[in-house]
Amino acid sequence: MDIHIFQADYLDPAQARDIGDLLHHYALDPMGGGTGLSADLRSRVAAELARVPGAYSVLAYAGDEAVGLVNCFSGFSTFQCRPLVNIHDVVVHRDYRGRGIGGRMLEKVEQIARGRGACKLTLEVLEGNRAAQQAYRKSGFASYELDPRMGKALFWEKPL
Repeated sequence: MDIHIFQADYLDPAQARDIGDLLHHYALDPMGGGTGLSADLRSRVAAELARVPGAYSVLAYAGDEAVGLVNCFSGFSTFQCRPLVNIHDVVVHRDYRGRGIGGRMLEKVEQIARGRGACKLTLEVLEGNRAAQQAYRKSGFASYELDPRMGKALFWEKPL
């Protein structure tokens, strides 16, 4: 299977459509909340990403079909005084899972992050998403802790 992986161009209409469609596919999955995205959001998400400083996405195509997406955002590590990259969404179309596409997209994300001088990649994963956890471990990710006596970091949110 020939898979092409590259940094997305948010202003390319076909890639913009594919970003929205892949996010919708992810949102329909139980790991993405189980409800899809509105047509309006799908049509606007790439243009809005283009407006976010430091944002970038990686796409995977099998021929002309978009089969994978990773959305990333720049942050800053105060302890290392260097940029970091947070991986916000990792999507592999259900028909293409288990073929190493996610790992290959993460390699591209890392290549771009290193080029930007980032000191680390961060991401969140649901406790019950064992397949994703295994894939992330295979790509070199691990849970985060500063001091084992204080335990692992937890990801929390407060909706506004």
